[in-house]
Amino acid sequence: MRVLLIGSGGREHALATALAVDPSVTSLVCAPGNPGMESLAELVPVDAGDPDAVAGLAVQVRADLVVIGPEQPLVAGAADAIRAKGIACFGPSAEAARLEGSKAFAKEIMDVAGVPTARSRVCESPAEVAAALDEFGAPHVVKDDGLAAGKGVVVTSDRGAALEHAAGCGRVVVEEYLAGPEVSLFAVTDGEAALPLVPAQDFKRVGEGDTGPNTGGMGAYAPLPWAPAGLVDEVMASVVHPTLAAMRERGTPFAGLLYVGLAITADGPKVIEFNCRFGDPETQVVLALLETPLAGLLYAAATGALGGHPPLRWRDGSAVTVVVAAENYPGTPRKGDVITGADGVPGVIHAGTARRDDGALVSAGGRVLCCTAAGGDLQAARDAAYALVDGVGLAGSHHRRDIALAAERGEIAVP
Repeated sequence: MRVLLIGSGGREHALATALAVDPSVTSLVCAPGNPGMESLAELVPVDAGDPDAVAGLAVQVRADLVVIGPEQPLVAGAADAIRAKGIACFGPSAEAARLEGSKAFAKEIMDVAGVPTARSRVCESPAEVAAALDEFGAPHVVKDDGLAAGKGVVVTSDRGAALEHAAGCGRVVVEEYLAGPEVSLFAVTDGEAALPLVPAQDFKRVGEGDTGPNTGGMGAYAPLPWAPAGLVDEVMASVVHPTLAAMRERGTPFAGLLYVGLAITADGPKVIEFNCRFGDPETQVVLALLETPLAGLLYAAATGALGGHPPLRWRDGSAVTVVVAAENYPGTPRKGDVITGADGVPGVIHAGTARRDDGALVSAGGRVLCCTAAGGDLQAARDAAYALVDGVGLAGSHHRRDIALAAERGEIAVP
């Protein structure tokens, strides 16, 4: 199978790592890719935001399967353009990708499908925002309606900060706060059948103890030793299948990766958000545990054959990833600093790196590396991941030392 993978971040490096060891993959092309993928695939430049360019490249490399990593190409219609060329594509249509492209649309679908979620209001004026904040009370949850690279959400008890965030976004969704530990559940689907992957938990706040502003994610771990028994089955029954049915009924079936962000509340699991692609950095830990060959799974979803796919197989133990971020992230990150200890090191996933003209590896984004390791249990996985972190050199970088620590200590309580 000839596979074309679109994207250049940590999620795509993790996907490339899994695809490269799949015996069914005879050729792997990553576009545009990053320096971490150089040893795994052929790297080809492409404007990932241009659906026609992506589809043209798929034809050029004679791809049997195209896997689209980031949300922007999906929302722009890259999957539609690829399928119009007669090529199988893992990723939803532009219409279906609105589940991530518009928070308001996602809420509309949840309402139609009867999915448990937070009460919310779509607001387009400061007066509407103020009224919604008063209705739901603190902590205030304000979400940019459109794509915001994981940083369009503010959760704060400061009403002024909530109003300020809303003013900077335009159209927003204001929600009631959902109390309880958060879970990320991925479901691979062909629009009808769906297979869940192991649940993971990521860490959005930049600082230890979940302090500071939201980021795209500072680390993750899987599986979740504290998760209630039957959680995955319950979410598949109450969220995933009703959502897929609602999308089919409106004539825009969702095929690809449905990411369900959940809060485990006193009233059970409730949806915080949907995404239309693999999450980052959760993908790094989920794929580190997946034993089933990835390409065949994604191809079955892309061709409507997922119902006949065998049950997924998983490795024992746990996986942890820790993000090494550039100085000043999640503000404007400093770029161009030389990175040591990351070239060709197994488990060091490149998320925001570039190759300088002289061959040096340098930082090129906010989240620069994802140090990922598996172990027999959470403690072993944490120790191995942090050993990778400690082997990396990047001036001014920062990372959290408490990724998965509360879970390792058994301190996470479900209401």
